[in-house]
Amino acid sequence: LCRRVAMSHWAALLCAAAKGSLLLLLLSAVFSPLSRGERVPEFALTKIEENDIKDDSGKEPITDDGADPEDLEVFYPTHQWQAVRAGQAVPAGSHVRLNLQTGEREARLLDSEDGGSDTKEEKGRKRLDKMNIDSNSYTSQELKKALAKMKESEKAERMAREEEVRKKFRPIEQLKEEFEKLNVKMETEYEIMDKLISKLNSSASTLDEKVAALYDLEYYVHQVDNAKDFLSMGGLRLVIEGLNSTEAVLREHAAFVLGAALSSNPRVQIEAIEGGALQKLLVILGTEQPQAVKKKALFALSSLLRHFPYAQQHFLELGGLQVLRGLFRQLGTEPLRVRAVTLLYDLFVEKMQLEDSQHGDQAAEKLQQYQRVRLLPAVLEQDWCVAVPGLLALPEHDAREKVLKAVAVLMAFCRERFRGDPVLGAALGLLRREYEELAAEERREGDRDGYFQELLGSVNSILRELG
Repeated sequence: LCRRVAMSHWAALLCAAAKGSLLLLLLSAVFSPLSRGERVPEFALTKIEENDIKDDSGKEPITDDGADPEDLEVFYPTHQWQAVRAGQAVPAGSHVRLNLQTGEREARLLDSEDGGSDTKEEKGRKRLDKMNIDSNSYTSQELKKALAKMKESEKAERMAREEEVRKKFRPIEQLKEEFEKLNVKMETEYEIMDKLISKLNSSASTLDEKVAALYDLEYYVHQVDNAKDFLSMGGLRLVIEGLNSTEAVLREHAAFVLGAALSSNPRVQIEAIEGGALQKLLVILGTEQPQAVKKKALFALSSLLRHFPYAQQHFLELGGLQVLRGLFRQLGTEPLRVRAVTLLYDLFVEKMQLEDSQHGDQAAEKLQQYQRVRLLPAVLEQDWCVAVPGLLALPEHDAREKVLKAVAVLMAFCRERFRGDPVLGAALGLLRREYEELAAEERREGDRDGYFQELLGSVNSILRELG
């Protein structure tokens, strides 16, 4: 305006004065806050480095020369203004300004809140000591050092844990050496059974040692694979021979081992029947023996006959059913009688289940084998219809349960004999009254399907069949 308008001398002086005031005002805006140590307000020519690092989108801007920020030379500010050369990276939190006189970009450290200041090394050390690292507040070199420090810390912790484990547990090599020094060797079950059989077969072994060997063998031969190994090692033959021992305790434990090996093991059952085990067991049951010996022999006999129709047929041919019937004529043999009745029940049930099942080729062949077993005629001939109901007078509920099941199975063949048996009718009447009271007590306790309710149902079912 001063240039375009013709002016008087006084007007020219006023224009010159206005220019000087404007320049003074600009210089005061730039330098006055810095002299008082106050925080510089954000405007076009002065700002904090944090804003210089990120743009509005939160991303780092690309430098003018296109260099990778990690490759930039780091500018180390002091408390004095210094010129920032092109390509230098200014640390976050620094004061940055544009020098209007020189046109250069300058930077310096911010003054600390308490009026003090940290050196460049102290500030870097403080940053590295912090675990929560902010990638926008640290240089790439500081981050790399922090990561390296973290890896070293993790490695030290891992080594400390490994050392703690080594202190608690000894290595396997050391354990082996100690076991060898103690003459201790880890043995397989096969090796253990082999030693037990050798001890049983040795003439130098005492009676107690042989009994202990049989006791341990009974534990191992329960497993099917062990029983097969027991057979291949000759143990089955020794046990069968033990049934003829002059020592009752050896006969008892031999029968116990035999029964355990025979359970659900067809291969051992076949070898036992061919080795003469059936005959020896019937001899024990039919002669004067301690009840403990007969109890184990009856257990072995049951294991031999169950699900093995060939053995059942031989059992009948050898008079085995008469031997069991003879137990009812001996005093003090009630527990053995219940076991004998339970065996008969199992033999009847397995045959009926096979007849009711779907017939395949294998089932049809097995059914033919069962049809050769003439068990029912022998039961009727030897008057088991009278012998079985008499066991209902036993006081044990478990024994009564087994006898009730046997009576129910025999009902189809013995109904007329049962109806004419006053002892059976009286026993069933007493059981019904007793179990009605016990079942009512169960219901009062909240158990509507208890054990005594089940027994009461069995009694009532038999009474309806007889009515």
